[in-house]
Amino acid sequence: MGISNFWFYTIMIVVILHVIVGFGFLLYKLSPKKKDKEKNE
Repeated sequence: MGISNFWFYTIMIVVILHVIVGFGFLLYKLSPKKKDKEKNE
């Protein structure tokens, strides 16, 4: 049981970090695009 709990928590941590990093990356990528569109127009 200890080994399966270890893998469960490891996978959950990876998934949660992936979602947080992905959300932060989207915010980072979307924020400058508005400024770039204003500069181009």
